[in-house]
Amino acid sequence: MEQNLGEMLEYTCNRYPDRTSLIYKEKDISYVELNRAVNAFGNSLRDLGIVKGDKVAIMLPNIPEFIISYFAILKLGAVAVTINALSTSHELLYLLNNSDARAFITIPSSAKRFEEIREEVPQCRHMITTDDPHGNISINGSMENNSFELEMPEITGDDPAVMIYTSGLTGKPLGAVLTHRNLSTQTPLLRDICDGTEHDRGLCIIPLFHSFGAVVNMLIIINTGASVVLVDQFKLESIFRAIEEKKVTYIAAVPRVFLGMLLLGGADDYDVSSLRFCITGGSTMPPEYIPMFEDKFGVTLIQGYGLTEASPVCSVSRITEEQEPGSIGPPIKGVEAKIFDENGAELPSGDTGELAIKGLNVMKGYYKNEQATKEVIKNGWLHTGDLARIDSKGHIFLEGRKKRMIITSGFNVYPIEVENVLRMHPEVRDARVTGKEDFIRGEIVSALIIKEKGSSVDEKDIMKHCRKYLSSYKSPREVNFTEAFD
Repeated sequence: MEQNLGEMLEYTCNRYPDRTSLIYKEKDISYVELNRAVNAFGNSLRDLGIVKGDKVAIMLPNIPEFIISYFAILKLGAVAVTINALSTSHELLYLLNNSDARAFITIPSSAKRFEEIREEVPQCRHMITTDDPHGNISINGSMENNSFELEMPEITGDDPAVMIYTSGLTGKPLGAVLTHRNLSTQTPLLRDICDGTEHDRGLCIIPLFHSFGAVVNMLIIINTGASVVLVDQFKLESIFRAIEEKKVTYIAAVPRVFLGMLLLGGADDYDVSSLRFCITGGSTMPPEYIPMFEDKFGVTLIQGYGLTEASPVCSVSRITEEQEPGSIGPPIKGVEAKIFDENGAELPSGDTGELAIKGLNVMKGYYKNEQATKEVIKNGWLHTGDLARIDSKGHIFLEGRKKRMIITSGFNVYPIEVENVLRMHPEVRDARVTGKEDFIRGEIVSALIIKEKGSSVDEKDIMKHCRKYLSSYKSPREVNFTEAFD
């Protein structure tokens, strides 16, 4: 039987039982303790009737309970639906119904968002919190009442493991179904690309519900037997403090993090000598700032590229090789990359066209949407929607985007989703959303609005309306008004 992600955890826990798996605030959790917590919670889920193939939604920040939930679900052969922790009730309603989630896991302070829509998601029968003082099922409570042994069903590489929602061209998010095999292709990357060992400590700063965060800050670390240093709030001072106090050896994050570190006054006051390397991905790092970062902190900063539909890593620069300025590196082992023109013909080296990816990392498809799947996977090639060129050495260079999309702080935002929400406002006749360049975030969401006749709606009203229906990263940071679009 092909190794699945539950078996991967078991293997590491048996090999390194006493090594530290997770570091959160002042608490260290060994691998044997992690596995016991996973098994105990898995038994709680099984007692609720969760079986192989069922969907269980996780809406948690970067805390140990995310990792415990994730692996408990996978060990049952169920599917973890990882949801942005900032999702509004409006977004949650669609995600839970579309995914057919039978249970929902969150922190107590976010439970209200589920309660507001509970009657509209009848198939989602159970809400589980990390710690429930009212005696209902909780992750931490399961440790007191359940066995620390969990029997896994037969799980193959083709079985779905995780579903991650990504913005869709129609304005409705699409659930990318990733199998155990898809994600298993990613797990050796710390050892293979970065010479990682069980002595590494990776700083987990980008969200684990994001495909990039889950792989580079959780799966590759656990596969290696290294340690995850969890940070659940983004503050630059917290990052430097964690590096110094927890002896972090690498950071994988979006450019915003590294640009912030570079520009922070007082950065020189912290000891960052434990850092071996850093990986940037999610959006493009301005090439001129890479050598500045490397000189300031004395580490190599390598660039990678991926997308949710590819589990997500497709290419990354090699830590042992000279960096090609502006490149997102060559493809990882087992992945092919080609450039196609508008008619689907392959282009030669150096020509710019749409980047397409092929490999065992490519998703099973979009959940319950064969048409959308066929539009992006053609003849086995995943068409990314990104424009790129490949040089004679196989290094990939991004040149822009084919599809209408905004990337802000590593998150994808399709303008049509934001436009649809803006048009829901009774005083908005029409709206147009674009991405505006931003040094730190890469892009920000900018909205241009035509008001209804006689309307007095202002920028503050529009932003308040958007925050009710959209996660904060999707909400416009800039609002302007016009009489007509050009």
